[in-house]
Amino acid sequence: MNLPPDKARLLRQYDNEKKWDLICDQERFQVKNPPHTYIQKLQSFLDPSVTRKKFRRRVQESTKVLRELEISLRTNHIGWVREFLNDENKGLDVLVDYLSFAQCSVMFDFEALESGDDGAFDKLRSWSRSIEDLQPPSALSAPFTNSLARSARQSVLRYSTLPGRRALKNSRLVSQKDDVHVCILCLRAIMNYQYGFNLVMSHPHAVNEIALSLNNKNPRTKALVLELLAAVCLVRGGHEIILAAFDNFKEVCKELHRFEKLMEYFRNEDSNIDFMVACMQFINIVVHSVEDMNFRVHLQYEFTKLGLEEFLQKSRHTESEKLQVQIQAYLDNVFDVGGLLEDAETKNVALEKVEELEEHVSHLTEKLLDLENENMMRVAELEKQLLQREKELESIKETYENTSHQVHTLRRLIKEKEEAFQRRCHLEPTARDLESVGSEALARIGPEELNEGMPPSDLDLLAPAPPPEEALPLPPPPAPPLPPPPPPLPDKCPPAPPLPGAAPSVVLTVGLSAIRIKKPIKTKFRLPVFNWTALKPNQISGTVFSELDDEKILEDLDLDKFEELFKTKAQGPALDLICSKNKTAQKAASKVTLLEANRAKNLAITLRKAGRSAEEICRAIHTFDLQTLPVDFVECLMRFLPTEAEVKLLRQYERERQPLEELAAEDRFMLLFSKVERLTQRMAGMAFLGNFQDNLQMLTPQLNAIIAASASVKSSQKLKQMLEIILALGNYMNSSKRGAVYGFKLQS
Repeated sequence: MNLPPDKARLLRQYDNEKKWDLICDQERFQVKNPPHTYIQKLQSFLDPSVTRKKFRRRVQESTKVLRELEISLRTNHIGWVREFLNDENKGLDVLVDYLSFAQCSVMFDFEALESGDDGAFDKLRSWSRSIEDLQPPSALSAPFTNSLARSARQSVLRYSTLPGRRALKNSRLVSQKDDVHVCILCLRAIMNYQYGFNLVMSHPHAVNEIALSLNNKNPRTKALVLELLAAVCLVRGGHEIILAAFDNFKEVCKELHRFEKLMEYFRNEDSNIDFMVACMQFINIVVHSVEDMNFRVHLQYEFTKLGLEEFLQKSRHTESEKLQVQIQAYLDNVFDVGGLLEDAETKNVALEKVEELEEHVSHLTEKLLDLENENMMRVAELEKQLLQREKELESIKETYENTSHQVHTLRRLIKEKEEAFQRRCHLEPTARDLESVGSEALARIGPEELNEGMPPSDLDLLAPAPPPEEALPLPPPPAPPLPPPPPPLPDKCPPAPPLPGAAPSVVLTVGLSAIRIKKPIKTKFRLPVFNWTALKPNQISGTVFSELDDEKILEDLDLDKFEELFKTKAQGPALDLICSKNKTAQKAASKVTLLEANRAKNLAITLRKAGRSAEEICRAIHTFDLQTLPVDFVECLMRFLPTEAEVKLLRQYERERQPLEELAAEDRFMLLFSKVERLTQRMAGMAFLGNFQDNLQMLTPQLNAIIAASASVKSSQKLKQMLEIILALGNYMNSSKRGAVYGFKLQS
């Protein structure tokens, strides 16, 4: 039915009974007259051979014919309209010709022609000259030049012949009626169809004649004309056609400036609000529907030169709300060329200032970089010197410790030697006394008595022994205390000779002090294993452990209390733990669990801390809502990102259409959690956003403190003592299982 959108929407709201009545009425509807009937009548009005008296009789029914045509165009089906506009009937051409004929007397000075004024005929002849001889201004843009050329071509075609006196008189009779207004209504009815609108757009004279209808005295006609022209201007290519039509209007009506008559009517028709609203709406569309800013400013200047802005300032307080809206729309979209120029100049000055400041900043940055490089070089040199001094200090300390150890060893050996020497000094008088007593006894007994009392084997044994003191173990009974003293002499005397040769054993001890072989330590109770990463003996050199003596520390520690505190527990609690696990498993048997038990348990603890549902957590992750999910919870949740195996299990469970209610709460959460797009990246982004300010505030002082802290740690004696204690206790705990170590990595 080719209804406009508002009418179609209204028609859809009818009930089915009403729609059926409309269909029946449409079928009963009979077209009153075919299209060629109206075309023949309009052509008869245009016949120049008809006498004035006969034309007067015919023209009495012209308005009636046009009204019937307008009703037919508006109410008949689209097939009737297409037949009216087809190439055989050419109804649009006939309608445009009649419109041109009806307003012919308005454009020409009919009174002057009737009185025979030659000046009027000269004016009439000037309309017939070709507008193509006019040179378009070179300063105008391409669209404006094209529209002017098109207007020129149409004007040449339209006004190549002069109308006769009889035609002008007949036109005057028509212009005194409403034929122009009804013709515009007919054109509007045609333009309501897309097919008719395209024909009007492509017609060489239709838009020109519609624009010339602004000369009609009826304000309703002028408002209707402006509405049609605004509709043409809004379609693609329509703006160019409208400008060409007003170029033609300027030439035909002898305007000094384009849109001059339009502005004159706009100022003079201040009593007709509908016309003023239509006029203001048309000006808004013509000026502000152009994309090219330069061409838009040019059109704006045309209306400004004709006094539009002054008139709008006077009329902006009108009582008509529609007119106020159109006026305000124009003022809001108008380009302030002076302001734009001033802004451009200000921008250029600002850009120059910015360039100057950037250059200045560049120089300052270069100087700053030079100073930073110089300071960094000085700092590096000082650090290098400091490291060298520290190495020298460490070397001196190491030499001092080695020397101290050697001195201690030598002092101990000297002390032992002195003690042995003193014991020898105490035993020498006793030995001399015993020797004298033995000599006296032998002298009293005599050698013959000794030989008689001994067997031959004993005599053979005694024969090679040169010293007579060897026979001392066999004195007579009255002297029992005498035999024991001689044995100490051989035992005590031999240690004295090795004293001068003790130096080699000291050097060996000193040379092996760094890698002494440590003996396993046996503990009273089983102790837990101390988990550390042990250093090999050949890795100790150059580390802090080369200076530590953990065996010495063990002497000062209460190891019995240490074993009591850290001995392994009995097996009873383990049985309780197994029972508790069995009970927990029995309680959770009613729910299906796809996750690993410990992982599900830890996830449940983490979710309880949040106090949010699974849907709220996933929604917050989608929107990066750190107010709903604190950053510490996000970091905890990142440890539970679903693995591929877990996702596969959850998807399989879901594909099998098993009830989700039977899943444990942790599994249901993991199912929703795994469906979040780009989950890993979202979680990492949330953690980064949440920790950004804290990291920024934390890293700056930390970085500044790293060098000082590193130097302090390296030179800390208490740290060495602490590591020494840890090494001693670790060896004490691990010695029976893993053996003693000489150092360990701090990362363990």
